Amino acid sequence: MTKTVLVVDDDPTQRRLIQAVLERDGFAVSHAENGDAAMAHLASGAPVDVVLLDLIMPGMTGHETLQEMRARGFVQPVIVLTASGGVDTVVRAMQAGATDFFIKPASPERITVSIRNALSMTSLKGEVERLTKRAGNRTTFADLIGTSPAMSMVKRMGERAAKSSIPILITGESGVGKELIARAVHGASERAGKPFVAVNCGAIPENLVESILFGHEKGSFTGATDKHLGKFKEADGGTLFLDEVGELPLDMQVKLLRALQEGEIDPIGSKRSQKVDVRIVSATNRDVAHAVEQGRFREDLYYRLNVFPIEAPALRERREDIPALTEAFIRRFNVEEGKRVVGAAPETLAFLNGFDWPGNVRQLENAVYRAIILADAPYLQPYDFPAISGVVAPLPEAATPAASRPDLPAVLQAAHAAMARVPADSPVRILDDRGHLRTLEEIERDLIQHAIEVYAGHMSEVARRLGIGRSTLYRKVREQGIDVDMREAS
Repeated sequence: MTKTVLVVDDDPTQRRLIQAVLERDGFAVSHAENGDAAMAHLASGAPVDVVLLDLIMPGMTGHETLQEMRARGFVQPVIVLTASGGVDTVVRAMQAGATDFFIKPASPERITVSIRNALSMTSLKGEVERLTKRAGNRTTFADLIGTSPAMSMVKRMGERAAKSSIPILITGESGVGKELIARAVHGASERAGKPFVAVNCGAIPENLVESILFGHEKGSFTGATDKHLGKFKEADGGTLFLDEVGELPLDMQVKLLRALQEGEIDPIGSKRSQKVDVRIVSATNRDVAHAVEQGRFREDLYYRLNVFPIEAPALRERREDIPALTEAFIRRFNVEEGKRVVGAAPETLAFLNGFDWPGNVRQLENAVYRAIILADAPYLQPYDFPAISGVVAPLPEAATPAASRPDLPAVLQAAHAAMARVPADSPVRILDDRGHLRTLEEIERDLIQHAIEVYAGHMSEVARRLGIGRSTLYRKVREQGIDVDMREAS
């Protein structure tokens, strides 16, 4: 998504100059002529990712505007602009919460680098906060990305279920984010901060299911060299997430049902049952009701798990959330890979929205990850997603003659254009056989030799045409070893 910069400055000329610089680099720009207008713009909910704030303005000053922003909870990074870069001014701005500052007028490169640094810092803070919440088992439904009707329904249902200990069954296709919903249920409940233990029931070997879930005592079977607590005991006081619960063998379903009904487990080799306080959240991408009909899943366990069903929507059913998900993945992988991708280009978001995503959010996440690695431009392009868009990255442009390269300074363009006009058979060659400039000494020697030939050895005329004195001409002739039949000795 295009990042929006709010430029707060009472000078309209300055605002227009900054707007031209930022729009050239792909940013969207909003304007505010004073602090009051800036606060009104922020309060309106309009998108603002970075604020460029002039310190000296009539009415509410830049310092006062910055303090008001922080007091009202606006956390956008603020870069202050000032006409005088005194230490006291900078210190006050930084103490008030500014991210950076620059002195007007600033170069375009200084402005864009400052904005990109601010965006990178925001991404880093967001990623640290996300990882901290996840590590502390405090992820909530506010951390789930998406405002589509389907996702809003999931959040409302999950928040209600989280307030009780009711068993939850999350259904949905593979890759829709069922574990994230389970983590949000845990983080929004009274068990937040307590253990959250996830078990993929489909990935456990059948002969180890009982030991992994319920634990075992030392020496209870061959290879049991140590005591193992089991996942139920690890999750004691917290939440146990049983992913792909429909893959459990029938004999294990019986023991799971008893654990849920009685609140106690029987570790292998133990002489007595152990009480556990565990909240069960399960998930499956299969039709468990159909498995019950076929006798592959116990009906009593199904009703025990499916007390409060939540259906996680497929990504194609919540396309409105694709831009926000893409932006979140860009922020994460920027931090992980040390990249500075600003966002996705509009045409990129258009084709991402139109794709069906059979692998759902997981597929989108992996596609963005690969695109971040491939990206060279500030914004992700369709050719950064070749497996999805079918667009191949353009080949590097062939080297063009310097005379037609617009990136060269005007003086060099003119010089190269002049060299291009020199006839190939000119006796005074500027370029050598490989196309490189010849040395000044070599060019000077050819020029003097050519002038002597043109003016038939009349040294006074040669010196006058070359704009040098005769004594200088004679000295250069000797130094260059030029053979000349002088017709004018005086």
